Amino acid sequence: MDPLYDTYIPIFLSRYIESNALIGAIMTLDNVFAIFLIPIFSAISDRTETRIGRRMPFIVTLLPLSAFAFGLIPFAALSSLALLVILIFVFNLFKQSVRGPVVALMPDMVPGEIRSEANGVINTMGGIAAIVGTIGLAQLMNVKLNLSKYGPTDNILAYPFASVLVIIAVILLFFFVKEKKGAHAEKSVEEKIPIIKSLKQIFGEKDKSAFYILLSLLFWFIGYQGVLPFVGKYSVEILKTSSGSAALAAGMVGVAYAIFAIPSGLVAHKYGRKKTIRTSLVGLIIVLVLIFAHSVIFTTEGVSQTLRMFLFWALMFVFGIFWVSVITNSFPMLWQMADYANMGIYTGLYYFFSQLASIVAPPITGGLIDLFGYGALFLFAAACMLVAFFLMSKVTRGEPEDLT
Repeated sequence: MDPLYDTYIPIFLSRYIESNALIGAIMTLDNVFAIFLIPIFSAISDRTETRIGRRMPFIVTLLPLSAFAFGLIPFAALSSLALLVILIFVFNLFKQSVRGPVVALMPDMVPGEIRSEANGVINTMGGIAAIVGTIGLAQLMNVKLNLSKYGPTDNILAYPFASVLVIIAVILLFFFVKEKKGAHAEKSVEEKIPIIKSLKQIFGEKDKSAFYILLSLLFWFIGYQGVLPFVGKYSVEILKTSSGSAALAAGMVGVAYAIFAIPSGLVAHKYGRKKTIRTSLVGLIIVLVLIFAHSVIFTTEGVSQTLRMFLFWALMFVFGIFWVSVITNSFPMLWQMADYANMGIYTGLYYFFSQLASIVAPPITGGLIDLFGYGALFLFAAACMLVAFFLMSKVTRGEPEDLT
């Protein structure tokens, strides 16, 4: 659902709204929910005990509801701005509530020393999903449906199709993944630690590694989330692609995810997570500057449309290589600082800061586009990656060999 959402929601909104800054602001509505709901539901799931586990009750109820709302979004977009915003609101209410429990499922079951590799597998699956969404399902946006009120209408079919896939995924997860305490869980977890006390312990530690990695991810997500909502619009408005091809730039990131997620976890295990992340941030800065140069040089008159599209896709593919190296290893660094009892709280903190970035970034970058054009988008993202690079130098824990 995510790549389709990020690519086409701004396009749906642009039917009613001209200002990119306002579109960016509306794109943050879901993140306002996320910043509260993900930490809360992650912490609640830490303390949930049922016959089917502590995460699964949230997954089997909230995720199908989010899929149902997602499938209705393009139909709402045909009706009115108000109905579109309401469906975006409902979809994200369910999706953000379930996101923390979903993500916390893996570190519950996998020992800390191999979580980079395990997260690499998860990101590989996410990359395959992004390929399916942006290269496969996105092509369904070109298919016209004969709707009684609107006649032949496109930009619809991918959304309900994706919803069906999500529901199938929930069924598979329920029947084939059985929750259990990982081998690394300590007996002392039976003692419930209050949420507020856990948070005070985390931020009151003498070693501030958790704080600095959270601050680092705030900045690299500001850079990423500032670019992501406008890549589809950039492709359509500047590169003149079709609606079906608008998602291919994000698809290139998905291809990179699928190919390099597992290798990036293995590299981090060998050379260190911190070193891998900082090196990847340097790579992201270079790629974003090159994309800025592309936006200036290769969008002028006389340059082949095919050439400029393929160059942009190639740069987005390289961007994806470095980005997946950051994402694959940052979550395991944070999890390495947690224990079984507060794994969900650490997961919630990760999403609190990443979703805070999602709230802050789109209105800023939308305003930059309105004032200076799309090139400013990529320079702003590069500056954010640079700040994250320096903040990561202060992180001293989170390697595979560190004890939790």
